[in-house]
Amino acid sequence: MRKLSLVMIVKNEEKVLARCLDSVKHLVDEMIVADTGSTDDTKKIAHAYGAKVCDYVWEDDFAKARNFALSYAAGDWNLILDADEVLTQGTKERIQRFMEQPEAIGRIKVVSKIRQDHEIRTSSTWVSRLIPKGIYFEGRVHEQIISNLPRVNTEIEVNHDGYYETDKTGRNLRLLLLELDNHPSDPYLLYQTAKQYKLSGQYQTANDYFEKCYQFLGRNAGYRDLVVIDYLYNILATGKLLKGLGMIEKERAQFADYPDFHFVCALFYMELVFSDVDKYIHLFPEIEREYQTCLQLGETDKYSTTTGTGSFLAAYNLGVYYETTGDMTKAKEYYTRAAADGYESASTRMKELK
Repeated sequence: MRKLSLVMIVKNEEKVLARCLDSVKHLVDEMIVADTGSTDDTKKIAHAYGAKVCDYVWEDDFAKARNFALSYAAGDWNLILDADEVLTQGTKERIQRFMEQPEAIGRIKVVSKIRQDHEIRTSSTWVSRLIPKGIYFEGRVHEQIISNLPRVNTEIEVNHDGYYETDKTGRNLRLLLLELDNHPSDPYLLYQTAKQYKLSGQYQTANDYFEKCYQFLGRNAGYRDLVVIDYLYNILATGKLLKGLGMIEKERAQFADYPDFHFVCALFYMELVFSDVDKYIHLFPEIEREYQTCLQLGETDKYSTTTGTGSFLAAYNLGVYYETTGDMTKAKEYYTRAAADGYESASTRMKELK
């Protein structure tokens, strides 16, 4: 029987730590909590759950802190979680089965609450968090595992709300730019930097970093899906639509089965048509085709995704599309479909149309 350690780094997490430890205590054989300078009851809470608490002097380097915590773990495998995460799916039996197979890095699904288009939505990303003993991290921020072992998705799923309406871009950018001084061509660092500028609304600066990232990005990079989607949305925000069209055609074959890709394609075609109806009216049917493709594909577990791009968001936007064409029968059909998935905007629109 392989032993599993929970390994965490924390600081002033008294509001959320208990719910995290509660959610995972039945899965792990020990809990390692490295505290980086809490002034609240974080350490007291960790001790109450039987965790081994070790103090770490913060050095502006998340990888160093994680590796310090890992050095205290006695398990055969380590599960890395943050205090603002809550385990919602995963059984001890299946995790044990994973740990007994040939070594790999286990990826868990992180479901995050986000605010997008003035709505509360969720996004899902696969992140490497279940690792064999002896595997460590590198990177000051958005740290990555150092290993050539294959990445394999597990059944573990956590909810994450630490970034919801919380601005950490200042801290993250400072550390990312320090890392880029030493690794100016690292596509992952360039992507994370671009993402922080995008989150802060600095779309042109973000575009510069996205462009550099895309230049160095490998076709098989595990986060290529994230780069492509975030880059396309940032291009939309800058209004440089023709540049985005070229990228869409370049990526279409690789992401033909990705609903988020088709969703953003539809948005591009819509913006182009509205920017110059006479010139781009031939693209109008492509809007319908892309949203229909989203619905045919459905929600995905293969890629990082925003919930709804393969269901209610695509259905709602099709309702809008058909309403603009005057086909109210189809418009109501797709608004109803979106409303059936619990999408409030669709329910509101249906009431307005009665």
